[in-house]
Amino acid sequence: MKYRIAIVDDEVPNLTSLERIFKQDGAEVFAFTDPRQLLASLPNNPVDLVITDLRMGTVSGLDLLQAIKHLDSTLEVILVTAYGTVEVAVEAMKKGAADFITKPLQRMSVLTTVHKALERKRLVDENTSLREEMMARDRESENAMVGRSPLFREMLSMADKAAQSHATVLIEGESGTGKGVLADYIHRNSERRTGVIVKINCTAIPENLLEAELFGFEAGAFTGAHKRKKGRVEGANGGTLFLDEVGIAPLAFQTKLLRFLQEGDFERLGGTETIHVSTRVIAATNANLKAEIAAGKFREDLYYRLNVVQFNVPALRDRHEDIPVLVKMFLAKSAKKNNRPIPYVTPEAMECLVNYRWPGNIRELENLMERCVVLNRGGVLGVDELPPETAGTPVRRANSLTVPLGVPLREIERLVMGEMLRNTKGDKRLAAQILGIHPRTISRYLDTYAPKPTPEPVPESAPEPVATPDEIDLKQENGEVEV
Repeated sequence: MKYRIAIVDDEVPNLTSLERIFKQDGAEVFAFTDPRQLLASLPNNPVDLVITDLRMGTVSGLDLLQAIKHLDSTLEVILVTAYGTVEVAVEAMKKGAADFITKPLQRMSVLTTVHKALERKRLVDENTSLREEMMARDRESENAMVGRSPLFREMLSMADKAAQSHATVLIEGESGTGKGVLADYIHRNSERRTGVIVKINCTAIPENLLEAELFGFEAGAFTGAHKRKKGRVEGANGGTLFLDEVGIAPLAFQTKLLRFLQEGDFERLGGTETIHVSTRVIAATNANLKAEIAAGKFREDLYYRLNVVQFNVPALRDRHEDIPVLVKMFLAKSAKKNNRPIPYVTPEAMECLVNYRWPGNIRELENLMERCVVLNRGGVLGVDELPPETAGTPVRRANSLTVPLGVPLREIERLVMGEMLRNTKGDKRLAAQILGIHPRTISRYLDTYAPKPTPEPVPESAPEPVATPDEIDLKQENGEVEV
């Protein structure tokens, strides 16, 4: 069983003992004597499990447990405690600890507890992954809510609660972040899901026709109105009305929209009949409505009427953890749409996609994935197939090595030993210990493959300078030359 585990204990002998147990079990171990060092390491160096002593000098095990759960509520934590503090350990389990181990430490007991916690974590991860795959498989991409980041999960949890109410919803966020997708999700999970969601983009309809489009009109209401036409509000009766880009709506229209929200009824343009409908309103905007209010372009009372439940959809650059899931979903959708195979994304290319800032947000990502599917021919999506602004410079991971299929085993061994020597800064004994081989194997690799120093060229002897006649005469006078 391969796993990554962090152990925390301010007593070095206990730390060394646990480290030896887990390394013999095949784990990648990260040992800390100071809990604060672990907390600083976790965001960039995730682990599968944490084992911490209950009583430490600076930060207690309970304090560390709470801090870890704040960073990652899914991370399993096991406490190490003495016999006299078992009650405290049981109380810690109520606060989120996975289990506890009592001192003196016994190897089999420690490993059994750890393996059980890892198995629980594996099952939870599999269930989460299966649920995400089912979501992606059962919905079209434009209706999907897919992600695993804390920001996304918090937004989804809030959307589930809002869906069970009849409250008006205001969704704010940058263009392309998925405000319409969130509106679809709220409608699908509400009591109104048997009805329709009617969408109207306030930027796509001329100002003088916006009121007629929304509320409908009677025959003769204006030039060209030859017969009665029902508006979008009546079409959404029993369902949901989604007003996209409501921030640009003209003030005259805002007044009538406010009345509809307050009373639940309206008159068609040119009519006198009061029509009552049961329609839930969800509005979205990428404008700063408070700034628009200050500028006199948006009614303050309408803002508060719309802003009963407010969402601020985060930009994709703030949801890096969601990018791999979205990439797979958009690749699958584009491949199906264009009748092409789904390309394999190399780790380097995926890292470029994760590190890119995505000014166009999810819409930009979806369009890029379709382009990659259409232009790809080799079945592999690498860095070279990404646009220059997206590719950037991938960060090389020191703990990973990618080897294409078809490379001979001897060549793979050579690559692995060379990479390990680079990571250990040339320490042959450490490299051999990590790889589980004899140091002589590393030495033979160096003798065979390491570049040999190039000997410095031996300078040729310079020819004796030829003396000029004047120099010869001078030497003769001084007795230096025999004639």
